[in-house]
Amino acid sequence: MKIALIGATGMVGNVMLQVLAERNFEMTELIPVASERSVGKHISFKNKEYTIVSLQDAVNKNPDIALFSAGGDTSLEWAPKFAAVGTTVIDNSSAWRMDPEKKLVVPEINGDVLTNNDKIIANPNCSTIQMVVALAPLHMKYGMKRLVISTYQSITGTGVKAVNQYEAEKEGKTPDDMAYNYPILDNCIPHCDVFLDNDYTKEEMKLVNETIKIFSDDSLRITATAVRVPVQGGHSECVNVEFHNDFEIKEVRKMLNEAPGIIVQDDLANNKYPMPLFSKNKNEVFVGRLRKDESADNALNMWIVADNLRKGAATNAIQIAQYLVENNLVGIKV
Repeated sequence: MKIALIGATGMVGNVMLQVLAERNFEMTELIPVASERSVGKHISFKNKEYTIVSLQDAVNKNPDIALFSAGGDTSLEWAPKFAAVGTTVIDNSSAWRMDPEKKLVVPEINGDVLTNNDKIIANPNCSTIQMVVALAPLHMKYGMKRLVISTYQSITGTGVKAVNQYEAEKEGKTPDDMAYNYPILDNCIPHCDVFLDNDYTKEEMKLVNETIKIFSDDSLRITATAVRVPVQGGHSECVNVEFHNDFEIKEVRKMLNEAPGIIVQDDLANNKYPMPLFSKNKNEVFVGRLRKDESADNALNMWIVADNLRKGAATNAIQIAQYLVENNLVGIKV
């Protein structure tokens, strides 16, 4: 089992290495790939040194799985080249998510759609992943009708440049390179990704379109507002969901407690509820503040938090890889 990691030196790539080690993912060879300026340098993984190679050299090595976290342009150019030699690509960018020929996968929800013919598999957006994990068991039981989503997204979702801006501002310095149009320290910026023609941001429309695709339900009505906040531990989401059928909070809490990958923190008497402060470096999705919306029929308010670099990116991608291995869906070469 040969695993290529494209973007091995990046923020998500580093977390992928951590998750691969923590989950003891079995492989015979790790093939780290980064930009041309990094080729020949070394990275450490499980107390061994590995030499960074170029994308073409990685293709030539015929890996079984290629984990991509190097941006959409790189994925569009190179994912098909890996797929052409029989490698299964799991891509963390937005390049393939809305391609009707590509699967958009969160293993707990729709891993069963995968076959050995799927050579390019899309990892959903970070804010989408944590939300659909929490919503999936409720959708199966009550049938979702409409979602109103407000996100409070970590600066780590923007990348190293944003973290550097935040750290510089925290120290009272002027950042060398601004990731945002405004200071992020002591601020909230209602602008995640670029604005589109409909005045929503690309991030907001990812929540809409990816959720519909994952649940295969064009009848869902979804609206979203995404806000960048000065937090490093993870993304938080306030989700108002209207169901077709009525529900009881006690039953909702029980279903979420029993669902894979979810930890319910909903103990108001002891002030226990999800927060990014405690989700950092965790793989689970945390759910709390469960309460009926008293202004609408069959409506629920939820607060959902997860580490966007973990379940929102690296962990989900590696869970897909594990699903492929466990179900003998990789290793078929041309």
